[in-house]
Amino acid sequence: MSREGAEYALRARADERDRISGHLLDLESHTTYQVLKGAPLRGLTQRRWMAGQAALTALWTLYDAYRGVLRDAEQIRASRGRLGSDQLAALTELLAGRSVVLKAAVKPVEQRSLLPEVDERLTLDEAVTRMDASFQEVTDALADIDAVWSAALPRLDAADALLREVTTLRRELDAPDGAVQAHTAPADTARADTARADTASAGTAPAGVAEELGRMRAAVLEDPLGSPPAPHDLDRIDRLLAGHRADLGEALRARREYGRRREDLAAALDRVRAAESESRLAHGAVVVKIALPPRAAPTSRVDALRDELAALDASADDWLVRARRLTSLEQAARQAEEQARATAAAMYGLVGRRDELRGRLGACQAMAVRRGTAEAPEAIRLHERARLLLWTAPCDLTKAAEAVDLYQRAIHGGGR
Repeated sequence: MSREGAEYALRARADERDRISGHLLDLESHTTYQVLKGAPLRGLTQRRWMAGQAALTALWTLYDAYRGVLRDAEQIRASRGRLGSDQLAALTELLAGRSVVLKAAVKPVEQRSLLPEVDERLTLDEAVTRMDASFQEVTDALADIDAVWSAALPRLDAADALLREVTTLRRELDAPDGAVQAHTAPADTARADTARADTASAGTAPAGVAEELGRMRAAVLEDPLGSPPAPHDLDRIDRLLAGHRADLGEALRARREYGRRREDLAAALDRVRAAESESRLAHGAVVVKIALPPRAAPTSRVDALRDELAALDASADDWLVRARRLTSLEQAARQAEEQARATAAAMYGLVGRRDELRGRLGACQAMAVRRGTAEAPEAIRLHERARLLLWTAPCDLTKAAEAVDLYQRAIHGGGR
């Protein structure tokens, strides 16, 4: 090796040493590496990390020997301003020869031989290649473990946060609240207290979720490579807790708003009663004019709805069940009012239909007079039949409409 070549090689090796040192420092400061150093690992992860630690120990041993060679080379270079032939030969041997010595490891007695153990000698390039292989083994293990932790731990943290939220909602739901007693008879107070006590059944976190999350977290921390949580299990827990949170929220809203919603429901039932009364009046006014089938008589739902409301006031159901019953009652009240008003409108509409048929019959007769067909015997017969049906009370609208249609076709010569 020439003097210039030796100078260049030494500078390059010094840069290489600094780069390797930086990588090793970065490795030891890596978050996952720091966690693994004190983690109680087991299973596949323990075996993989033990192999990684052995590789890292070998790496450091080799790095120390590698660094010692470079230190000796730097001392030789610093000993003289201009290298002599002896110094150049020694420097060349260190930089290009098998100068990195790995001492033979002391083996357990049962593995020893009486023959001398042979130290291993490597060139600097061979030492770097072997160090890189050890480094890759360690970083590959870190990357695989970190990938599982990065995927699973945030989801477990989110599930734990959701579980805490469910627990908080449950405590809030279990707290005493007098909203229901404002509308509960004194005799039913004990049942209302029972309803609040039974709220725990609606607010209890799904059985075993906390324990399951704890087992998942322990498994992913202790053996992420061998026992990672299945994504479908995490999805199932997320759905379960989210659904429970929604149920608890609905139950809480029902408890907070029960008094107001009950008053609104009572007012809605008053509107139902008024609408049903209007429907009965309409039926009474129309049935004397229009022939109606028995099933057309309006039916009332308001009393049944009031009984359901009274039963809800005295209910011992948990708040989630009561919330759903209250919502169902509100919907039923709206539907009953809409149906009663629609029935009244339909009743009055039948009288309008009769009057429309009367006007149509008169228009047809006037047209027959202009055409000179009004005096035809068949026209006279059909007109008389239609007139009789339309001016008879109660009027059969179906037959009257058919009669008007027959008369109209007759005066048009059988067409429309």
